[in-house]
This record gives sequence, structure tokens and C-alpha cells, in this order.
Amino acid sequence: MTLAYVGLGANLGDPRRTLAEAILELGHLVGCAVTRQSSLYRCAPLGTTAQADFINAVVGLETTLEAELLLDQLQAIENRHGRQRPFSGAPRTLDLDLLLYGDVQLSTPRLTVPHPRMHERAFVLQPLLELDPVISLPVKGLASVLLRACSGQKIARIE
Repeated sequence: MTLAYVGLGANLGDPRRTLAEAILELGHLVGCAVTRQSSLYRCAPLGTTAQADFINAVVGLETTLEAELLLDQLQAIENRHGRQRPFSGAPRTLDLDLLLYGDVQLSTPRLTVPHPRMHERAFVLQPLLELDPVISLPVKGLASVLLRACSGQKIARIE
């Protein structure tokens, strides 16, 4: 089994319900079990900011699936939730990102792990630290230190 971390986000439709459904779907994937789940966070969009805030979370997933097969399954869940990709940073019904896959560092035309921009995103680092307060990102360092560099990004835990 490999411990993978998956980032979830949505800002179209009913994001809270969509994330809850996606987490259930992740837990039903063959060879996968959700072992950890962060709180939900409301986050201002990065890049294209003329859109609604996002709801984000991170889950820990024990999996026997290889990284690219897990990516296929994540994209299938996104597609079932109507995910469109009209442009980078577009609003979305559901976004599932494979953030970490054990200690594996991988770069293929389809997948880069660790996620190449996770160290720059409070909406990833804050919920990830909730699950593992001492987690370190390969090559980048402690997530807690990286989060301080994102202090200008608006993020709030949803109670």
C-alpha cells in the first residue's frame, strides 16, 4: 500500500456536496481506502480571480494502484461530476489533484508527482498540514515553512 494525498476543490454548483460525494467515490475505488480527511476550507481563487471562492480539502488515500492508474480514476470521478477544462484556472465543478504518492518523484507527460505547484498554494498546504503537521515535501522542505510563504493567500477553515 502507498499513502497518496489528493487535493479536492470546486467552486461551481454545490461545492460542499460535490466534495463529500467525491470523497465517498474515492473510498469506493478498487484498491483504495480513504484514511484521512481534512476540514473544508474556503479559498479565494488564484490566477483568474473573477469567479467564486473555492471550497478545498485534502484526503489521505491508501492505495495499491500505480500513480498513473490512480490519476485515471481521479479524472474519471471529475468527469462524472461534469468537469470542463476550457482554460487554465477556469471555474470547476470538481478538481482532483494527485499531490503526493508516497515518497515517489515522477515526471511523465501526464503526471508530475509531487504536484509541481502545491508548495505555492495555501489551499493545499493548510489542509495537508491538518492531516500531517510535520509533513515535508520532497525537494521543497517542510510544508509548515512553505505555508508561511503563502501568507498573502486568503484561506479560511469552514466550521
